[in-house]
Order: sequence, then C-alpha cells, then structure tokens
Amino acid sequence: MNLNLRNAVISNVSGNSQSELQDTILDAIQSGEEKMLPGLGVLFEVIWQNASEQDKQEMLQTLEQGLK
Repeated sequence: MNLNLRNAVISNVSGNSQSELQDTILDAIQSGEEKMLPGLGVLFEVIWQNASEQDKQEMLQTLEQGLK
C-alpha cells in the first residue's frame, strides 16, 4: 500500500510548478488533517533523495532547531 501511496502522490504533483507545489504543501500544513501527513512524507522523501549532502545537513539543522 505504501508503494501505491508514493506513486499516487508523485503522480498527482508531477509537472507542477514551484508555486503549485508550494500551494500543495501549505494547504496540507494549514489544513491540519492527519491524512495529509503521508503525502508530505512522500514529498520530503523526494527532497531528501535529491538533496546534496550540504542541503541534507541544513535540513537536519533546521529540523533540530524546530524541535527544540
């Protein structure tokens, strides 16, 4: 089922502009609905897999600071 979720999320946003992607992310966060969390996780997975090591370190620092 997770694989189907990944494929569905990626299919739904493939080809979207940066503005559309931002709207999708903001809508998911602002709605506060638990059902949106897996989709955000898939988007984060894509970001992580395509990030440089420096970008990953910056994300980890940001995450660490946000969780304090």
